[in-house]
Amino acid sequence: MQVIATAGHVDHGKSSLVTALTGMQPDRWEEERRRGLTIDLGFAWTTLPGGRTVAVVDVPGHERFVGNMLAGVGSVPAALVVVAADDGWSAQTAEHVAVLDALGVRDALLVVTKSDLADPAPVLADVRARLAETSLGDVPGVAASSRTGDGVPAVAAALEELLAGLPAPDTTAPVRLWVDRTFTIRGAGTVVTGTLAAGTVRTGDRLALAGRDVVVRGLQSLGQPVEAARATARVALNLRGVAVEDISRGDALLTPDAFRSTGELDVVLVHPAQRLPAELVVHVGSATVAARVRPLDDATVRLRLGGPLPLRVGDRLLLRDPGTRTVHGADVADVDPPELRRRGAARVRAADLTAGWDADADLARRQVVLRSEFVAMGWPVPSGATEVGRWLLAPGLADELAARVPAVVARYRQLRPLEPGPPTAVLRSALELPDAELVAGLVRPPLALRDGRVVATDSGLPEPVQRAVTGVLARLAVEPFAAPDTEALAAAGLGPRELAAAVRDGQLVRIADGVVLAPGVEDRARRALAAVPQPFTLSQARQAWGTSRRVAVPLAEWLDARGVTERLPDATRRLR
Repeated sequence: MQVIATAGHVDHGKSSLVTALTGMQPDRWEEERRRGLTIDLGFAWTTLPGGRTVAVVDVPGHERFVGNMLAGVGSVPAALVVVAADDGWSAQTAEHVAVLDALGVRDALLVVTKSDLADPAPVLADVRARLAETSLGDVPGVAASSRTGDGVPAVAAALEELLAGLPAPDTTAPVRLWVDRTFTIRGAGTVVTGTLAAGTVRTGDRLALAGRDVVVRGLQSLGQPVEAARATARVALNLRGVAVEDISRGDALLTPDAFRSTGELDVVLVHPAQRLPAELVVHVGSATVAARVRPLDDATVRLRLGGPLPLRVGDRLLLRDPGTRTVHGADVADVDPPELRRRGAARVRAADLTAGWDADADLARRQVVLRSEFVAMGWPVPSGATEVGRWLLAPGLADELAARVPAVVARYRQLRPLEPGPPTAVLRSALELPDAELVAGLVRPPLALRDGRVVATDSGLPEPVQRAVTGVLARLAVEPFAAPDTEALAAAGLGPRELAAAVRDGQLVRIADGVVLAPGVEDRARRALAAVPQPFTLSQARQAWGTSRRVAVPLAEWLDARGVTERLPDATRRLR
């Protein structure tokens, strides 16, 4: 399916043309039908002779309902511009075309209606020339009469050709469905409708709506229930988890965590403007929100929105001055802009934005950012970025920070020689990182991350401590289970801190407080016990190990805890 929007004056027969094409009356309200005046958005659809399905969003043409008109065209990729042969170009036509131009719409079909009342050729020529000066460019034109039916088949054929040339939508993109209608259905609950411009919606999907989760319990497209709808499509979603009074036109259903809600953003105007009012109205999708304006220069503007919107870099906004009805197109350049505190900061920011602001430049400014947040802003991940866990680092930053790590480690060990190296929290603070998780990506050989610390793989104990440990190991080589007592260790210069350092360095094994043995003690103890009849008593184990009760008791419990031995109910043990 493809979707188009109508545009044109209230008296130019838009709704009649839609009815002639689709056989459906797009005006939904009794007042609209009584007055012959489109007030709100209307919807109709048909299958063209070539087999292509098209949905039409019929927007109001009267100047009083321009807000509703903008809600209808915001998510639609193509337009049907309708002008009457007996009237021609009008102020409302100009206003609608200005909107299409500001939105950057490039695909359209011109239909000159009421061809039975006047020669359509002059109007066709005049309007095509005017449209050629806008983003629409060289627009094909067809004359038709909704009353007689003349030209309606030609309109259908021209629509076929127009729709065939539209770019394929990205059906894998995150969903951002701008709501244009809300209502309830007895037995079903809350229903919303909108134009799905990108992505795919499925029954059972969980979507985000104004900070809450909702579930798609039912889905329709063109009045028929479907399990999935792919862009571009008109869809109606039956939602679970939200009351109809809590949702309105302009809200958006979003793929969770795929968009960043922002109240302040920088935009680049499509056409520079020397003077802008202090306040404008921002239109995007079906949303309308007031905004305070801070021009950075003639081409760039900072907007402070009256309410947050889920926007991405590259979104096209329409800025409207309600007083003069002037419209400006603007492209979102940054949804999380920097503060402008210093004199001249606005001028520098404007120069950055107009120089070609892109993902590389944005990441270079932020330096370190969560990958999910960066992508939610609308940026692709730069090819030169470094990814560490959940984080992105600007190109070159990881190498720059990694070069500072050895000095931090050396200083820490100088102050605390008995510790193997600084904890990751110390590195995080020293390098001013937002998360200790980043440290893992900055540690390079001969440094390594071990047990939450950054250590030198070739580092050892201070020389006096190493001499004392070597002496202990020499004695244990002769008597493996004769652990020296606390007094002997202290006499050798091995207090609690020195022993802890030796254990961390892997040179001693701590069995209990004040009891240390040589590495490999587990295998030696197992071999000694294998020669003892099973099960065995603590006394038999002590004799097999040739040690005192001071060592045998904690050693036996240590082996139990490691699963080497099993203690039985009668206090004997056996090897597992």
